[in-house]
Amino acid sequence: MLNKLVILLYKNESMFINSHRTIAHMDMDAFFVSVECLKNPGLKGKPLLVGGKSDRAVVAACSYEARRFGIHSAMPMKLARRLCPEAIIISGDLESYSSYSQTVTEIIAFKVPHFEKASVDEFYIDMTGMDRFFGCSQYAGEIKKLIHHETGLTISYGLSTNKLVSKVATDEAKPNGQLEIPFGNEKRFLAPLPVMKLPMVGYKTGHLLMQMGVRTVQTLSEIPIEMMENLLGKNGIELWRRANGIDESPVIPFHEQKSISGERTFDADTIDIGYMRAQLVRITEKNSSDLRSQNRLTGCITVKLRYSGFDTVTRQIMLPFTALDHLLIKTVLMLFEKLYDRRLLVRLVGVRFSNLVPGNYQISLFDDSDEKIRMYQAIDKLHLRFGKNLIQRASGML
Repeated sequence: MLNKLVILLYKNESMFINSHRTIAHMDMDAFFVSVECLKNPGLKGKPLLVGGKSDRAVVAACSYEARRFGIHSAMPMKLARRLCPEAIIISGDLESYSSYSQTVTEIIAFKVPHFEKASVDEFYIDMTGMDRFFGCSQYAGEIKKLIHHETGLTISYGLSTNKLVSKVATDEAKPNGQLEIPFGNEKRFLAPLPVMKLPMVGYKTGHLLMQMGVRTVQTLSEIPIEMMENLLGKNGIELWRRANGIDESPVIPFHEQKSISGERTFDADTIDIGYMRAQLVRITEKNSSDLRSQNRLTGCITVKLRYSGFDTVTRQIMLPFTALDHLLIKTVLMLFEKLYDRRLLVRLVGVRFSNLVPGNYQISLFDDSDEKIRMYQAIDKLHLRFGKNLIQRASGML
């Protein structure tokens, strides 16, 4: 009886959508590529790939000209070069991308009171009520123009009553476009689109739906919610809601986290270098996992030691933005070697990641293989399901 009541509420949920809610989704156009073209205007209009140059590397980003050949992000570089032999390949510059991202963030923060930074180049803005003073569409357009004027970068946006529809509208408006979906037209707008354009429909779910003959969002929206629940469980209910243009998820205010850190106080003061290195590896692994779970990258590492006399020393270094264990551990241990005075007992070691920016490990793997990407994805899934102590490096288990 309770399940039937929940399903009934879902079916009638669209009746309660707040007609005054206005959400804008803004997304930079081919962000990495656009930054590279600003640095070198001669690259404009050419098939451009950002990523590592080895065959085992992956495509971090590609220009719209390259996409016409079927190339997309996360594709193995070897395949991308086969699809478009004349493509220009450039190694990534995360410091430049972070700088431009910060500038765009500051512009949006100055212009609106309430926004969410979803990634290094993607924003949701709650413009509810602003139509009384400015006109939401006009104001969003002014922000778009200001970003282009201040940075030289183009940005596309969608405007609707919720985050889901606005995001899809942005994708349809790209590049350098804008699209407004008036209240009440959410379902009508989504209906003719291919089902793969709906957020939450990945390769496996899309393949399953295609096998069922579901090729458009409209067809998906017409499947009984009970059937979707039997097919995919809670995800099936959520997918049905999205196909019907229903999404009440809030815009989460952006608060920039300053750092992620961890410390280990020893039971007894020690001069065992192997033991201290192992503890630093464990702390770094956990911090790195936390970074990736929050879709963040770090650009600064600090290592801390506290000696038995409570004297505390630190050493830090700036590095290209990353969230990858093997890169961060190498840097932490290098700092430890430079910091530690081997004549003194140590009671505490610590590691802090600061200068954090939105992003994930895929965009930083310019010179790493597709296998390494999948390895990190698998590890993070296991950490999420079973806890961060399930898998550890052998070097951190002393």
